[in-house]
Amino acid sequence: MKSTIKLSELLKNIFVKSKKHNTQTLPSSATFDVKVDYANSNDQTKQEAAKDDGGGEDRQTWDSPMEFLMSCISMSVGLGNVWRFPFTAYENGGGAFLIPYLLVLLLIGRPLYLLELSIGQFSSSGCVKIWDLAPGFRGIGYGQSLATFIVCSYYCVLIGTSYSYLFASFQSVLPWTVCHPDLAEAGTICLPSSSNRSELNLTMSDENLTLVSSSEQYFQRGVLKGISDISDGIGLPDPELAGCLLLCWFFIYLTLRKGVSSSGKVAYFTAIFPYLVMSILLVKGLTLPGALEGIKFLFVPQWEMLLEPRVWYAAVTQSFFSLGVGFGSVITFSSYNKFEHNIYKDATIISCMDTFTSILAGVITFSILGHLAHELELPISQVIKSGTGLAFISYPEVVAKFDFAPQLFAVLFFLMLITLGMGSAVGMVNVVVTVLKDSIPSLSKSAAAGIVCLVGAMSGIVFTTPGGQPLLELVDYYGGSLLALVMCMSEVIVLTWVYGRSNLIKDLNFMLGRELGFYWKFCWFYFIPIIVTCIFSYSLIFYKPVEYAHIALPLGVQLVGWFMFSLGVLPILVIMVIQYRRQNLNHKQNLSNIDDTSVTGWRQWKERVVDTMFKPMDSWGPSGHLDRSRWLLNLDDSSSDESFPKKEIKTISKSVDISDE
Repeated sequence: MKSTIKLSELLKNIFVKSKKHNTQTLPSSATFDVKVDYANSNDQTKQEAAKDDGGGEDRQTWDSPMEFLMSCISMSVGLGNVWRFPFTAYENGGGAFLIPYLLVLLLIGRPLYLLELSIGQFSSSGCVKIWDLAPGFRGIGYGQSLATFIVCSYYCVLIGTSYSYLFASFQSVLPWTVCHPDLAEAGTICLPSSSNRSELNLTMSDENLTLVSSSEQYFQRGVLKGISDISDGIGLPDPELAGCLLLCWFFIYLTLRKGVSSSGKVAYFTAIFPYLVMSILLVKGLTLPGALEGIKFLFVPQWEMLLEPRVWYAAVTQSFFSLGVGFGSVITFSSYNKFEHNIYKDATIISCMDTFTSILAGVITFSILGHLAHELELPISQVIKSGTGLAFISYPEVVAKFDFAPQLFAVLFFLMLITLGMGSAVGMVNVVVTVLKDSIPSLSKSAAAGIVCLVGAMSGIVFTTPGGQPLLELVDYYGGSLLALVMCMSEVIVLTWVYGRSNLIKDLNFMLGRELGFYWKFCWFYFIPIIVTCIFSYSLIFYKPVEYAHIALPLGVQLVGWFMFSLGVLPILVIMVIQYRRQNLNHKQNLSNIDDTSVTGWRQWKERVVDTMFKPMDSWGPSGHLDRSRWLLNLDDSSSDESFPKKEIKTISKSVDISDE
């Protein structure tokens, strides 16, 4: 018989997974012509269709595509560009680092960014639930969440340090522009911002002393009260830094307590304001004496350093940290998109903005380093001894050079650092909040955000101690760089080689409405898995203990770092074992109810236990009912390479065979 049925009946009866995904398909004994006509449907049907196509009833969505774009720019363009990129380039030869960094962004960073954006939007799932595509590997999502939380624990300390500098900027004399006798360290001579080495009239006996700028003295001794060697302990937390840290987490909570609807509004400011301030600093930095020498250090490579694997390792980990790939935050942000959103365009814009911001921050930083080298009469590579504090030494130095109201520019600059940091921190903390909320559905968004922020604030207190900077280096290496590398490697291998290359490309082509080219396929299927695996292997084979100020951290502290790394990797193995035991138990229970011994062989065990762990669950796929139906129909029609048009038609017609019982 032939009939026309309502959209709601269609959704209830034919939205089941295809045979290709190990679920039943519709038998055929009767034929229906199913037509959904949006143009002539009544209001109830239109509302029903809009609701079904929106990605689920309870899932929040961005209020507008521009909010999503601004939020992603705010998350990806942050302290990773302004703080981490300059000091990583400084420690790895400047121009020698820039070449592999740009190559890595082109062949690893940008493809990974599009992959994570696409897979999150396709499934409308966070970094844990997306592993419904291969449930045995769900531990990757939990590992990513832990890596994100670890990075947040010290990332927010950097924002707290920016708050400390912001409050100090209201003094009549900026404290980092002058030398403080009470902060003097044995064996050093301080040089104020307004002086150069020739004005000090150094004697022969002073030649063996270390010359430091007033900005470095203030950062190391005034703000951090830091120590380089933590063999005898890390000391007690600094009350001022601890208070600034708590303030940072409080503002993160206020931003996240209502979900993406509130964080999206904040992103407009956090994404645009920093570029205004950086433009001012760029102009000022380029006019300083010696600036061109610093810029030359950034862009002129030392070719022999390109042969050192550590430079390439630094380039890969910096691209991960800068773009935010491998931490789950990109997946989580895109999961709040509508299915038909043009993610391809956004990925291009965001990755280009990220690269541009890194280069912009690098030019500003190295112009200041060139100026400091000119004043201290030292090679650029010897101007500053601590890498992580580079942003808090170089940027305040250029702010002090403003003749008119340097306090005003100091306030603007540290507000910029805070907004950059907050944009990224909100994105990362949102990952952990989403995982907690999905694990405990009864928990409200506000309560989940409160719990995560409270635990994050407490865990960050350790970085406000005098030994906080060495610990920051430790956590950045084991919990940030190394763990993110493993998560990224596991993610790409599972998506491309377990879920399957053809399945992945077919899904993304369908959602994007375009055919992905050779560049994307080559990077995802071959280049990224091979290169990331090689770099991770290199980091293990040629392992070198973490150092701070050229002093290796104690063995006990290194073991804490390895323990932290193991905590992130362990969920992958634990959940795989749990999944295996669960499927094996179900298989044994099913066998006990079957008399036919022909189904008890190893082949059946493999299909019903092992394969089930690594094949998509029934819940995998687009969450919106209408999107899901089109996806399943596209899978059935894949042999003829026909997919449903998305926006061009108002009527969808499909013949479906349904058995008459």
